[in-house]
Amino acid sequence: MGKIRIYKVAEQLGMPTHDVMEVLKDLGAEVKNHMSSIEDDLIDLVKEELELQKQQAEELRKRKERTLLLENVPTIREISKLLNVGFEELAIRLVDWNIVFDSKKPLPPLVVEKLARTYGWEVEWKEGLKEKTLELLETKNSPRPPIVTILGHVDHGKTTLLDAIRQSRVAESEFGGITQKIGAYQVELAGRKITFIDTPGHEAFTTMRARGAQVTDVAVLVVAADDGVMPQTIEAIQHARAADVPIVVAINKVDKPGANPERVKQQLADQQLIPEEWGGDTIVVNVSALQKKGIEDLLEMILLQADMLELRARVDSYATGVVIESRLDRGRGPVATVIVQEGTLKVGDFFVVGNTWGKVRSLISDLGQTVKQALPSTPVEVVGFSEVPSAGAKLLVVENEKIARSIAEDRQQKEREKMLESSKPTPYSLEEILSPQGTETKQLNLVVKADFHGSIEALEQALSQLSTDEVSLNFVSKGVGNITEADIMLASASQAIVVGFNVKLLSSAEKLAKQEGVEVRLYRVIYDLMEDIEKAITGMVEPQKVEETIGKAEVRAIFKIPRVGIIAGCYVTQGKIDRNAWVRVIRNEEMIKDKVKIVSLKHFKEDVREISQGYECGIGLDHFDELEEGDVLEAYVIREQK
Repeated sequence: MGKIRIYKVAEQLGMPTHDVMEVLKDLGAEVKNHMSSIEDDLIDLVKEELELQKQQAEELRKRKERTLLLENVPTIREISKLLNVGFEELAIRLVDWNIVFDSKKPLPPLVVEKLARTYGWEVEWKEGLKEKTLELLETKNSPRPPIVTILGHVDHGKTTLLDAIRQSRVAESEFGGITQKIGAYQVELAGRKITFIDTPGHEAFTTMRARGAQVTDVAVLVVAADDGVMPQTIEAIQHARAADVPIVVAINKVDKPGANPERVKQQLADQQLIPEEWGGDTIVVNVSALQKKGIEDLLEMILLQADMLELRARVDSYATGVVIESRLDRGRGPVATVIVQEGTLKVGDFFVVGNTWGKVRSLISDLGQTVKQALPSTPVEVVGFSEVPSAGAKLLVVENEKIARSIAEDRQQKEREKMLESSKPTPYSLEEILSPQGTETKQLNLVVKADFHGSIEALEQALSQLSTDEVSLNFVSKGVGNITEADIMLASASQAIVVGFNVKLLSSAEKLAKQEGVEVRLYRVIYDLMEDIEKAITGMVEPQKVEETIGKAEVRAIFKIPRVGIIAGCYVTQGKIDRNAWVRVIRNEEMIKDKVKIVSLKHFKEDVREISQGYECGIGLDHFDELEEGDVLEAYVIREQK
């Protein structure tokens, strides 16, 4: 390498000598004075460093041009002007994010930053402004009542228990004593309120969760002391666990002859619900709904569980909520029972629910009284929808009718476009879930239905042994009987595969499975089921292709043979060279050609299939004649890995 003086470098680059010295120092070069000599290849490094500094300066300039310096937290109208984006477009985007806003009030700083990033801007705040605003927003949250869902087996006294809690006669008014619709009620104990949701069963509970409505804070599992844990009880436990909701157990009918609460506790322990008195963490309360015994203890335990959850919500803002049930009333039009989650819902508010909108004409409490507003966790019947909304849909209050209507129309347009693009739902199949897309551990969720409990236990034990480091099996639900709509909805909510063993897929469930895009697999032979799942887990659905290096050879001579071409005289330095392998050519530790096929492999004059380490050979490559002495040929094969 030659030497060159720094001042010559400066002349060549057209910049002061001092600046060149500073760049060299940044690169770690020792520079004593401007007359020092440096290696000539450092000039290239100096040029690269200068180009990098130029790029960084350009990026910084562009970032500054696209940075908003904010001394106050802006409202949505102010941020729309700063971003040069229409107010309605920002309003639609915020509602799609389930964020409530008031055009007269500042937006939360994190929302401002998210909006800015969406449109390619950065935000810089006045010192301490962001932290102060977040602190103010945090202090506005207030404690809210817990929302409790009653779950359990049919005829175990769910509605009768709720009747005792409300001290009303709800159960007698239901046809046949069975709950026919979803109801939401609020009770009070020592000045604190609790909201109860009574459902026709865990199907509705899961249907709402499948649609994205996570309303419940606590699940109360009702088990009859004389009947014990039944199939629907187990399913209710599985649904509550899938929703990640804490469970409080109410052992009902303890006053009946033959009642055995201790046996029920043992059955609960078998389902991993271990009572606190046995050293577990499940709250269990003995109650008698008919005699109204233990009711206050149950309410106290629910409030205790709520205290542990530290439930809070904003009160002084526009409301958000979830539709629990809806119907078309002859006199009042579309009405819906809504549980308010955040803010205060008032008469006269405009709102958006899914792709419909409306204005609150009246609010009716669970006691049938007309009220002017509803606070967080309060159930109310809302009158004023333009169309009947679906259960589980999110309700958001917006500022005026124009915004509500434009958001609803925008969503309707998007829904039409989505339907035109594809009428098929997103599938949840083994191929989709287990196709190799990375190295992360995948989880295959299963909903298993079989003809007998013994079959369930055998399947669970056998399938559990199939879990690997790459794929783990998770049993979302296990049950006896035919595959129903409830199983399909649970699978849809959990992105699970439904596996049936010696059972039927009901026609209504089959139709729903196609609608929700849930895969259902039916088997009659356990070995077929095991083989199918095992093949999927081991990756036979779509094997990965893995490259494996098998050897290296050094080119020591080049021979030009007429009508044959270039033959490289090589020495195998590592592993072996296989005639069926691919080759990459490496020169001066840099790859110059990849995926070259070997067309001939000779040991002296004999054609061979492979050459091992320590032997010489002649190698001919397909359509590559640019070999030089000293090149390294790295041989590799591509294998399929399950």
